[in-house]
Amino acid sequence: MTDSILETCDKGMYKVKGRLIYQSHDDDGVIEVVEQNGVRSLHFGSSARQSSIRLDDPENLELAYLRAMNSWMLFKNAPEHGLLLGLGGGSLARHLLYHFPDCRLVAVEYRKDVVKVARSHFGLPLDKRLKVILDDGGHYVRRRSETLQGYFCLLFVDIFDHDGMSPSLSNIEFFDACRALLTDDGMLVVNLWNTDKDLFASYCDWLNKAFQERVLYLPIKTHDNIIALAFNKGAPQYSLKTLRSRAEALEQIYGLDFSSFLKALIKSNSSVINRVITK
Repeated sequence: MTDSILETCDKGMYKVKGRLIYQSHDDDGVIEVVEQNGVRSLHFGSSARQSSIRLDDPENLELAYLRAMNSWMLFKNAPEHGLLLGLGGGSLARHLLYHFPDCRLVAVEYRKDVVKVARSHFGLPLDKRLKVILDDGGHYVRRRSETLQGYFCLLFVDIFDHDGMSPSLSNIEFFDACRALLTDDGMLVVNLWNTDKDLFASYCDWLNKAFQERVLYLPIKTHDNIIALAFNKGAPQYSLKTLRSRAEALEQIYGLDFSSFLKALIKSNSSVINRVITK
C-alpha cells in the first residue's frame, strides 16, 4: 500500500517506531503524525504512511510511490490545470506548486482534519493557485464530469483509508468520469494497491476499458504500490528515443530517476507498450 514504519504487535495493534507528535480522531478514525530520523509521517491508524516529509529537505518527495507518480513528466510538459483526489499531507500538491508556478490545482479531500494537519504539520501552503474542496473524491468526479468536461490536463488519484482504496473508486463509472474531466491529450495517474489481487485486476480492467487499453503500469520496487498511467484518446504516441533523452534532461532538473521509470515501464508493459510508445 505505502511505506511502513510501524510494528505489528501480538494483539493486532501497532506501536509507533518514532515520536508521536500529533493524534486526533474523527468519524473516520484516527489521524496520527509521527517523526523518526528527521522524517515526519502521516498515518490513519495503521502502518501505512499516507504522506511523509523530510524536515531538512521539505521540497523533496520522500515516498517512493509519490516519486513514481511524477513519471507523468516523461510524457507531458508543465500542467495548466490539475486535479488531485486525496490530499494526505499535501506532498504532491506542494511538489506541483513548487515546480510549476503557472499550474492551478484543485485538491479534493474527504476529511476536514486531514486538511488541517496538512497545513499545520506538513507545510501545505495557503496559495491562491490551490483550491481545497472537502468532498468524497469519487462523488466529486461524477458530479463534475459534465460541468468541467475536458478541463484538467492531469488528474491524480491517491485515495486510501485504513482499509485500502476508497469504495467510491471501485467501479467503471468512476474511471469513465475521470476520462471525461480530462483534456483530449490529458493523463490520469493512479496509485494502486496490489495486495488484493482480485480487486487490483478489477481496477486494471476498468482503467483499460475507460482509456481504450492505453494504460501503462509502473511497479514500485519493495512496495505493494503500482502506478497506473492512463492516456486519453488525443494523447500522441511517444518516440522511445525522445523519451530517453527527455528522461536524462528531467533528471538534471528534478533529481528523480526518470530513466529507471522509463525502463520499468517498458519492461512491465511489453505486450501493450506500442499503444503508447513507438520505437
